[in-house]
Amino acid sequence: MTVKPERRRRLSRLTACAAALAAAVGVLSAMPAGAESGGHAQGRTVDVQLLSFNDFHGNIEPPPGSSGEVSRQKPDGTTEKVAAGGAEYLATSLRKARKGNPYSVTAAAGDLVGASPLISGLFHDEPSIEAFNKMDLDVAGVGNHEFDEGRAELKRLQDGGCHPKDGCSEEGKVFKGSDFPYLAANVTDEKTERPILKPYTVWKKKGVKVGFIGVTLEGTPDIVSADGVKGLKFHDEIETVNKYAKKLNKMGVKSIVALIHEGGSPAKPEYNYDCDSPGPGDGISGPITNIAKGISPKVDALVTGHTHQAYACTIPDPSGEPRMVTSASSFGKLYTDTTLTYDRKTKDIVRTSVKSANHVVSRKQAKAKDMTSLIKRWGKIADPIADKPIGYISADINGRGAEAPESPLGDVIGDAQLEFMKPEDKGGAQLALMNPGGIRSDLVYKASEDEGDGVVTYGEGFTVQPFTNMMTAIDLTGEQLITALQQQVSGANEESPKILQVSEGFSYTLDMTKSGKDRIITDSVKLDGKALDPAKTYRVAMNEFLSGGNDGFPVFKEGKDKLVGKADLDALEAYFGAHSSKSDPLDPPKADRIKVVK
Repeated sequence: MTVKPERRRRLSRLTACAAALAAAVGVLSAMPAGAESGGHAQGRTVDVQLLSFNDFHGNIEPPPGSSGEVSRQKPDGTTEKVAAGGAEYLATSLRKARKGNPYSVTAAAGDLVGASPLISGLFHDEPSIEAFNKMDLDVAGVGNHEFDEGRAELKRLQDGGCHPKDGCSEEGKVFKGSDFPYLAANVTDEKTERPILKPYTVWKKKGVKVGFIGVTLEGTPDIVSADGVKGLKFHDEIETVNKYAKKLNKMGVKSIVALIHEGGSPAKPEYNYDCDSPGPGDGISGPITNIAKGISPKVDALVTGHTHQAYACTIPDPSGEPRMVTSASSFGKLYTDTTLTYDRKTKDIVRTSVKSANHVVSRKQAKAKDMTSLIKRWGKIADPIADKPIGYISADINGRGAEAPESPLGDVIGDAQLEFMKPEDKGGAQLALMNPGGIRSDLVYKASEDEGDGVVTYGEGFTVQPFTNMMTAIDLTGEQLITALQQQVSGANEESPKILQVSEGFSYTLDMTKSGKDRIITDSVKLDGKALDPAKTYRVAMNEFLSGGNDGFPVFKEGKDKLVGKADLDALEAYFGAHSSKSDPLDPPKADRIKVVK
């Protein structure tokens, strides 16, 4: 039978197509799922690498003392402390981790700035934002400390420009702002009811889409000065994330990560502790557990922060399915590496394939040269102020790194504030109280640079108290003081107590075997050896943050005859000047003013 020309051409095309298809199949069989060739997807799934960190707090230099250590559990069951953190090492760690991962996105869960050491804090954290730009941070959610200097300053960190009061930090240079979007889905303007920053963003690469929603804790107004959150409203984390997850789904974005500045506490402090033992999420507690259980299954993973803890747990979502929830400690000491397997057909994450682990930002690895250059450049500007000696110590005085509710550095700060505000013309204070969260570091005996062992520099003092909180003196009755002590362990602080640091002469017993207000043994509260009189009025020194009723101490707002003095760091500097010298350094206090019953 004769084959017509049209049929011969058709057969020829079919044969060529079959040969090409066979060749393609051969190539595909030799390539891993998700591999790319010529820019086209060659498999149904692809692994997206999510690198994340949180609570950096402007620590571009390696944090000192215990603030720069993480605890690790060794294979034999013992634990060890490992030095970690600093922008030079975090940049190196992130860059190493990205190698061989064509789909890699880096995210952060708030408090990247604020409460920062002097080298960043002195310049309103412009150095830290510049460092994150160089690290190729893709997206960040806001935390409570992003509001320390108010909404306008947060917007400046995002958009750039010189500081409205202090001007340009570097002569001839205008701050460019962040290359990454800051997300604030649950923070709205009281008048317009609109989010003050973008609520979400979508990361895209070669057809892969991952949505990010950023929220801070709803209780931010309780832990930030009133000026910092003026005109803003903070909304429920669960409701907000669910709202925008639904919106992203309608846009065709099925893979979603929530950046939540709220966290939990694992049962053990070691960063490699298995918090999924004996079952999913059994080894973690705190606010994030209920938040995770309430957030829609549409969200595939939660990157969290705020508590400065390390964990990678699978807490069940509302449908009962395990979902990854992570946090990478603080100060850039750890980073989290999470694998999200993306299904190109469903455009969703295969949740059963999600894996995550925290990794130490070791100081034994090479430093990132661009970070070293950045630190030297900003350090040169800051050094004349930072290197000024303000005092001398005979040994480490732990604050942030103290394990007991009362810290030696807390005692020093309490004594400094009392002495500063004791003169009649300065406030006439009889005792001083300090919020523990305001103590950001330790004072370390060993020299950090060339200032000499035991020297406390202005920069080190600034690292301990970086908020420039103004000192106040207020009248409180004995009854109100008892209430304040009870508020340390009840109400907003019942789940995570905030034990106020006290000045010399003030003492009481804290019974942790009891619950709520009963933990304060009222009959034990004494001032200068005498029982506190509920009806008597006492003059109390504290920073303006505390006297404003923040940190879960509303009773302080009832204080009368308020006098505002100088900054808290001025008080610390004056105290070291009066009580230490090179030949007679200050010894660490015994920290025995609060008797703790366990």
